[in-house]
Amino acid sequence: LDGWPHRCLQHRRQPADGEERSVKSKPAAHEDDDPGYLTGILPETYVEGFHDAELVKKMKYRTLSPLTTKDGKPMLVSILSFGASSLGGCFRDDTTAEEGVKVVHTALKSGINLIDVAAWYGHGLAERVLGMALKDVPRAAYYINTKCCRYKPDILEMFDFSAARTLASIEESIERIGCTYLDAIQIHDPEYAPKLHGRELSDPECIIYKETLPAMAQAKADGKVRFVGITGFPLAIHVDLIANSPVPIDTCLSYCHYSMNDTSLVTELLPHLNEKGIALINASPISMGLLSSRGPPRWHPATAEIKKVSAEACAFCSERGVDLSKLALHFSLAEPAIPTTLVSTASSKRMQDNIRAVHELGELSDVEKGAMEEVLEKFFRPLKNATWVDIEPNEYADLLKKARAGEATGTLSTN
Repeated sequence: LDGWPHRCLQHRRQPADGEERSVKSKPAAHEDDDPGYLTGILPETYVEGFHDAELVKKMKYRTLSPLTTKDGKPMLVSILSFGASSLGGCFRDDTTAEEGVKVVHTALKSGINLIDVAAWYGHGLAERVLGMALKDVPRAAYYINTKCCRYKPDILEMFDFSAARTLASIEESIERIGCTYLDAIQIHDPEYAPKLHGRELSDPECIIYKETLPAMAQAKADGKVRFVGITGFPLAIHVDLIANSPVPIDTCLSYCHYSMNDTSLVTELLPHLNEKGIALINASPISMGLLSSRGPPRWHPATAEIKKVSAEACAFCSERGVDLSKLALHFSLAEPAIPTTLVSTASSKRMQDNIRAVHELGELSDVEKGAMEEVLEKFFRPLKNATWVDIEPNEYADLLKKARAGEATGTLSTN
């Protein structure tokens, strides 16, 4: 991408004739000055007595098109959403439940209204902490998505794509979170299914199409979930999943493909999702820690070259008194074609910083703007969207073969 934001791929829903642009109030911005989001509004998820109305009005929202609320209205989601992997200790070993609860409350009261979690995160811990945090939060105040199919660190028990386990997982997640229904259930890392079962995702006989997706559709029909979704790191697998699915796909979560070091999402997948009418959720604007002063966690699967370039970019910014992670967050949030971007943190201070970045979107200093362009030009554009596809699945396949032969394997190096 030669510039940002990439406005030729805007994905906005314009209001119909006579329709309010907000359910409860009108935005501060005029139509002629449309910045690609709504602000100054109280969305459907606003609950008087729980939210801080002034903070909610500072939040920015986009339509998660073509999804609708339970009463048929366009689903407005905060452009910054909360990825709850951090609550399971995925990024820090010293995460506490008390701090996690505080992070969730900080996010929700400030107008963030979409939460994404998974049974895999902390092997149920993230969902349990969420349950603690949401116990006294009105269900109308948030949308919550979770994932199934990836569960335990042991290689032989890590994945289960069967219909029975999928349905059981949905029930377990509902119980851990303490809600009566989920907004979306998503297949977690379907690129591993061929390694486990031998059939590629391009094969209509793959277990994903024979068992996983039909079970998810059954849960939707039973009112346990509202939407069926897919995730996965390689962009190409989303096309296969959509083409071969025996049930309609409602949502697609893609991570680490719209950030300063990799913008392939908007050119390689987004046009396909728009054509098929599937809602996009973006995640990891700092590429799972690559674009931060802390550096990536020890399990990060990026190549040595990508890690080296990212570290050099971070040092370049530090020398200029600029925070690379702030630039990265602004970069991703500014793209109007992306309805929402998930960020994960177990620090209430970092969450407040992230929320402040939304409030200040488009207000970078001249030094920060200059640093962003220099970093893109000197470090990240030369990478040409280099990524780390297949590194983890191939390691999994090797360990799975050994485990089935009775050899001790441990778990993935990226766990």
